[in-house]
Amino acid sequence: MLMTAPMLGPRDFEYPSIMLSGVVDHGMYLHFKNCLSNAPQQGLVVVEISTLGGDPEIARLMGEDIRFHSDLYPERRLVFLGRTAVYSAGATFMSFFATENRYVTRGTRLMIHERLITKNIQLAGPLSTCIATLKATLNEIQSSIAIQNEGFQNLILGSDITMEELLEKAPENWYLEANEAQARGLIAAVL
Repeated sequence: MLMTAPMLGPRDFEYPSIMLSGVVDHGMYLHFKNCLSNAPQQGLVVVEISTLGGDPEIARLMGEDIRFHSDLYPERRLVFLGRTAVYSAGATFMSFFATENRYVTRGTRLMIHERLITKNIQLAGPLSTCIATLKATLNEIQSSIAIQNEGFQNLILGSDITMEELLEKAPENWYLEANEAQARGLIAAVL
């Protein structure tokens, strides 16, 4: 039997255990990791974030810590609170929380987009090495797309958003206002 977590209200979010803002980067990860290690091992632990984005691999690293700690301390409920802006890597991080543990404040915007790459390819030398260089870049892109789509699947799990719709809108930066995100089933509630 699947148990759902009880709905939370504004008072539950009064004192977040982990407060993150700014670019999702190594500095944010170190702060996050420190706060997570000092958070209570039982009860409610609120992870608050406001970000315009950053490194998707750091967001995945933070998310994997959430997943790992959820298994390590099952008597603890880790809850996401998005404030103002949850863009790009912030949405990636949010995807690691169960939908019932995702909340945002009024007026918050979510932004979902495809991973980005900027790369110059220099071809020089024997032709066979040129092919290897091109194949390596293609493999990097294909692997990144697979990782991106795994995250997209986690993000939309339980919502009424299809992968087809997401893949259509993501290349153009898809912005969702808090109430729309709730109506579409991406989050539990707007505070």
